[in-house]
Amino acid sequence: MNTNWNDPNFQGFGRQPRPKRERHAVGTPVGRTLLNIAVTMVFAAVYFYVVLPPISLKSEDFYIFVLLVCAVYGGCAILTSGFQGTGVKGYFGFLKKQCTVPLVVAAALVVTALVGAVIGWQLFRAGDYRDLLTVTDGDFAAEVEEISYDQIPMLDANSATKLGNRKLGELADMVSQFEVADDYTQINYQGRPVRVTPLRYGDIIKWLNNRADGLPAYLLIDMVTQNVEVVRLEDGIHYTTAEHFSRNLYRHLRFHYPTYMFDEPAFEIDENGDPWWVCPRVSHTIGLFGGRDIIGAVLVNAVTGESAYYKTGDVPNWVDHVYTAELIMQQYDYHGAYVNGFINSLFGQRDVTVTTEGYNYIAIGDDVYMYTGVTSVVSDESNIGFILSNQRTKETRFYLVAGAKEYSAMDSAQGQVQQMKYTATFPLLLNISDQPTYFMALKDAAELVKMYAMVNVSQYQIVATGDTVASCEANYRRILAEKGLVAADDADLPLTGQNEASGVLDDIRSAVVDGNTLYYLQLTGDSHYYVISAAAQPEVVIYNTGDYVTIRFADGEGTILTADSAERTAAPVQPAQPQEPAEPDAAA
Repeated sequence: MNTNWNDPNFQGFGRQPRPKRERHAVGTPVGRTLLNIAVTMVFAAVYFYVVLPPISLKSEDFYIFVLLVCAVYGGCAILTSGFQGTGVKGYFGFLKKQCTVPLVVAAALVVTALVGAVIGWQLFRAGDYRDLLTVTDGDFAAEVEEISYDQIPMLDANSATKLGNRKLGELADMVSQFEVADDYTQINYQGRPVRVTPLRYGDIIKWLNNRADGLPAYLLIDMVTQNVEVVRLEDGIHYTTAEHFSRNLYRHLRFHYPTYMFDEPAFEIDENGDPWWVCPRVSHTIGLFGGRDIIGAVLVNAVTGESAYYKTGDVPNWVDHVYTAELIMQQYDYHGAYVNGFINSLFGQRDVTVTTEGYNYIAIGDDVYMYTGVTSVVSDESNIGFILSNQRTKETRFYLVAGAKEYSAMDSAQGQVQQMKYTATFPLLLNISDQPTYFMALKDAAELVKMYAMVNVSQYQIVATGDTVASCEANYRRILAEKGLVAADDADLPLTGQNEASGVLDDIRSAVVDGNTLYYLQLTGDSHYYVISAAAQPEVVIYNTGDYVTIRFADGEGTILTADSAERTAAPVQPAQPQEPAEPDAAA
């Protein structure tokens, strides 16, 4: 082929552009619109069933849901209408023509969300955020009663989990099909602090095999005795957070209460032992997205699925968890931050306080209270006080008690038994002889409770430990008396269920149980053996038969009783016996 390089019409050897492919619309305008609506409705139904967004302008999930629906309709319109434009401007012009309604809805939602968010900014509404939680001052010694050591809850969630899994493993008819759920809600049940949790299906196949009968039982763990009870139900639990399809608790709530926003449900039982789900209803009370608060609760029967809604003031008294601990702490942080306005919270920070890192629960009367420490925002070394908040009513009181932070007290307790390498649970707050006192369990590496510790809040170098709660309390009271914080008579008050025996040691035996060395002491003329660990009282390792000791022990049955303390003491002096006059010597 001859190429004329000088030909002015020569275009070179470059690739020639392909002719633009024509895009054709699908069907008639009415047909396209119906098709777009049908696809969008299918997407909306599937998304709503899976994600379960509340139909409420106060929910961020609702805005995401509607904007996605509008976007799907716009995408369908582009595909079915044969879009012929180019570039961003072309797309926008096409959408404006074909998707006017979805664009208007999307724009209106974006504007509403922006305005609602601005209205709820803490900069403008600091006073409203401060008043989300009403806090009154309280008198700790007068309002927080002393409780008997046999009423102190000593089991945290981790230890409860260990006990629950172990108990289920003992049940041959359940262990192969079910697992223990991770709820372990702490409640007051018939005057006792307990933790309760439902079972759940092991996997999807076991769910298919057992769903008709439901979950056969729930676990009830006594936080004082650490006894685990499997409560079998005549009719199984059919509604849980681990269920599928319509019996899933979240889906069940959404279909019955489509406009409600919910916090995390809590598993509880009423005074008859019937299982329920307590589902707090959330609302934003400042603007559209600010001032998160609980305005009521839906109670769902875990067996039948029947439900009823109660406003916060009308919730039945047996319910213990309406307001979550995290929500109460967040609201107190607002209260402490904005006590003197928004600007002061950033600059100057006069009287600004915050809650500490953790929290725990304490039973007072028939309710469960959340406890957490309060510290200054400019100091992280100590607490200035603490709050107790009723988790059913949100009634909150602040107690001005300066002292150690919770984690400092935990370190102090662990240091007392550092040779054992125990770890302390997050402390409870107790009233011992009108002294605010941290109480905690000391656990080994297997999460089993081995000992107990009490640490004075105001003077955290005052630490007492014991193999039992009774011995720990007795040791703590004696130290308080030695430090002059309580009267000596108060330190010697008899503890409920505690007895005392004194005498000569007739027999001493030892054994290692779960890594602890236990000593069994028997007194002369006494058929009982009194057991105490060397970790609780190291002096016991040097006791010998023939020593005179005083043993304090708890009530119990059987030959072996648990001792709270065993002290070597001086034997009582026997009164001198009068001598008989000598017989006269006959020989004399």
